[in-house]
Amino acid sequence: MINKKKVLALITARAGSKGVPRKNIKPLAGHPLITWTIAAAKESRYVDRLIVSSDGPEIIRIAVEHGCEAPFVRPAALAQDESSSIEVIEHAIKFLNENFDYLILLQPTSPFRTASDIDRFLEFCIKNNANSAVSVSRLKKHPMYMYRIENNRLVPFLDNGSIQLRRQDMPPAYEHNGALYFAKINHLMRERSFNTPETLPYITEGIINVDIDTPDDWDYAESIARKASIHP
Repeated sequence: MINKKKVLALITARAGSKGVPRKNIKPLAGHPLITWTIAAAKESRYVDRLIVSSDGPEIIRIAVEHGCEAPFVRPAALAQDESSSIEVIEHAIKFLNENFDYLILLQPTSPFRTASDIDRFLEFCIKNNANSAVSVSRLKKHPMYMYRIENNRLVPFLDNGSIQLRRQDMPPAYEHNGALYFAKINHLMRERSFNTPETLPYITEGIINVDIDTPDDWDYAESIARKASIHP
């Protein structure tokens, strides 16, 4: 609990991974990817209950073996490429039928998120009375340097009036890094999104920002884990 409020941590891990096959259970530095997130959540001072939502029997088995609850098997209809995160969250909350005040969503693809990261994030959310918050990282490449191609010509994504600003004159730009999502459950069930005008940004730096989506991302994470001798 935090501030006398109950915290539910939800790990979402479907079996059908396209970019990196069997990603959620593939060993990263010798440990199944999902176990990195489980270990961090279990060490949190504030998480009251930790569950996984998955359609994969092997994912569920590994999660349970490492101390994460798997109170249900995610329906196949919620484990498709087009399935939305909010539908998965709603299913989990309704299935549990238990009163929680806060939800923290943890994706296995951010293996270097620690218990301290989770706890500091929750403290930030409570201190700022956030209805919802997401972790973000500063973009290395500013959107003003980005283009799309139309009729075989480069067209700026952002209208800069044909003026090329210096990097130091550009306002910082940020992106979701996928590591941490928070919401008051009543607010989330009403808004059905973490992205609302009220959502607070939580800026993170360092290896917590590593988000595994492609084979190159995996190789990068593997090199970090081995070089720094990190393990769950």
